[in-house]
Parts: sequence; structure tokens; C-alpha cells
Amino acid sequence: MIPLTDTGFEQTLADSVSLSGVGVHTGAPVTLTMSPAAERSGIRFFRNDLAAPEPISAHARQVTELQLGTTLCNAVGQSVATVEHFLAACYGVGVDNLTVTMDGPEVPIMDGSSKLFVDAMTAVGLVAQSARKRRIRIVSDIHVSDGDKWAKLTPSDDPWLTLNADIDFASRAIGRQKAAVTLAPGAFADEIGFARTFGFAHEVEALQKMGLARGGSLENAIVIEEDRILNDEGLRIEDEFVRHKILDAVGDLMLAGAPIAGRYEAHLPGHALNNRLVLKLLDSPDAWCWEESAATGSA
Repeated sequence: MIPLTDTGFEQTLADSVSLSGVGVHTGAPVTLTMSPAAERSGIRFFRNDLAAPEPISAHARQVTELQLGTTLCNAVGQSVATVEHFLAACYGVGVDNLTVTMDGPEVPIMDGSSKLFVDAMTAVGLVAQSARKRRIRIVSDIHVSDGDKWAKLTPSDDPWLTLNADIDFASRAIGRQKAAVTLAPGAFADEIGFARTFGFAHEVEALQKMGLARGGSLENAIVIEEDRILNDEGLRIEDEFVRHKILDAVGDLMLAGAPIAGRYEAHLPGHALNNRLVLKLLDSPDAWCWEESAATGSA
């Protein structure tokens, strides 16, 4: 077993580990089990609550829903919802290959962040595989926009992905926030992995009347009412809101199919915008190239 770092080779978990919780939208209990997987297989989900589960690959071209989180669907119509926090944890920890089995349609929301997924992976550790780790090296700019919202990927000399984002909300509980993080080993857990999802009380109530957000609560989200945070414990860090937006972006960028070496920048980011960015990247072969890590224990 090796520490949570970049060995220059692809990595998977050293052993299986399970987590149980509820789906934030379905409200249904679900157990998710992470198991070691073969090199070059990527992250694949299996719905063992279905009669004949087929793999659901964590890839941008498998995305079918983005409004209330990211949903993946395979060719036979089997889907798994709200994958972004889990995939962000995989990216942040450095897991390349993983078999994920679930007994329900939605990844458990846990505490609304990636922290408990990271903790579980950390507890069992990683093992290096024989295939060299590959990165998507950005060589020219990729940009998408939607009104005043925009996101882009640009080249960087750094071996790691650097993310910069800013948000602006009318509520004084959030206001304007910006943050940046470079995903060197350990940075994800230390700087963004703990940042929880958030929403406004009136939006949660409206969603619940529509049969959604059935599992949403103060236990798994920061809830805001006008200019006030309703959670008794308050925030984990002053700019937790924008850090969570960066966490979401990490999960969305994981759907490119490999870690990205470059710089991500976004103004008012969201899942739909991030997915458009990844798809444009994949459709722009002149904007990136494959890069293999050196097998030296560092990039």
C-alpha cells in the first residue's frame, strides 16, 4: 500500500470499502461500495439493485442530466445520479480505476461534501498499478460561456490542475467570493474536499413539493434563508461556498477521462457550463495532448 500521492503510475484502492447514506433527491437509503479495478478501466458504476447491471462509465459523453447534479447513463438506460462529489474525491485522492457498486439510483450525499469519501479512501489506501498515469495536457485555450457565466481551460507549466473561480450572490450570507487551488497531492482534502453543497430554504421547499430534494437537510447542506445561515454550526470556513463550487468543478472535470494538466478559470460556474467545457475539450484534439507521468514518485 502506498500513500495518497502521485507515483507516476495509475492507482486503485488497496481494498474494498463501503459507505451508506441517503440520496439527496430521492431520499432513499443507498450503500456505495468502492472496489479495486484493473488499470485503464477508469471509474465505472454498477447498479446492483437492477436485474442485469451494466457498467456506467464516468465520462462526459455519458452525462444526461445536469440541472440538479450530474447524472450518468449507459446505452441500456441504466443511470446513476449526483456523482460529482464522489468523482471529485476520486480526482483529489488520485484514484484512476475503481469499480463502484450501488444498491440505488443515486450516490449518497453523505455530509454534502467529498470529505467522507476521501476519508474512506484514505483509510484503505492506494496501490500502484503497472500502467503509467496519463494526463490531458492543455496546449491551447478552450472557452465556453452562457450569458455572463463563463469557464475556460488554458495551458500551464504546472503538472497539476489549478482551479480559480468566483461567485456572486445577492444574499449577504454569500456575497462575492473567489478562491484558487492547485491540486498537488493532499491539496484537495486540505483546501476544498470538506466544503459542503448549499441552497436556499425557499428553493429546497419548492423542490420537495416537486418530489425532489427528499433527502436534503441541515445535516448534508448549508441552508440559507435570505441573509442568514440556518445551520447551527455555521460555516467550516468563511469562503466555503466558492470552495464547494471548485469542488464541483473538480468532479465535473474528472469526466474528461483523465486528470487535466492546465488551468481552469470560471465566473459563476455550474455543472452545465463545466460539462460543455469538457465536451468542447474532447472535441478539440488540437487543444490538448496525452502526457505520461515519469515513474519517479512525482510528476
